[in-house]
Amino acid sequence: MIEGKNSDRVIQVNDVFIGSNILDLRLKAGLKQVELVRMLQIDGLDISVFSYNRIEKGTQNPTVSVLLRLCTILNCDMNDIFGIDHKPF
Repeated sequence: MIEGKNSDRVIQVNDVFIGSNILDLRLKAGLKQVELVRMLQIDGLDISVFSYNRIEKGTQNPTVSVLLRLCTILNCDMNDIFGIDHKPF
């Protein structure tokens, strides 16, 4: 984490590569970006192809609502999106 001029503000850099994980999951599902965005929009999310593209590139963070819908559409869970190996204990 990098602290800015204001000590009460913290910016996280290179935390988790969520975008590339989502990209991999989308490609495994055989979906184009425009198809996935259309599915998100049908589910009631106000997201553009441009915004979604920025999520995959890692220049925009997805909202929790987007993450939850992606899990449903891509048939995965948050562990997959965050790249967490979820082996049983």
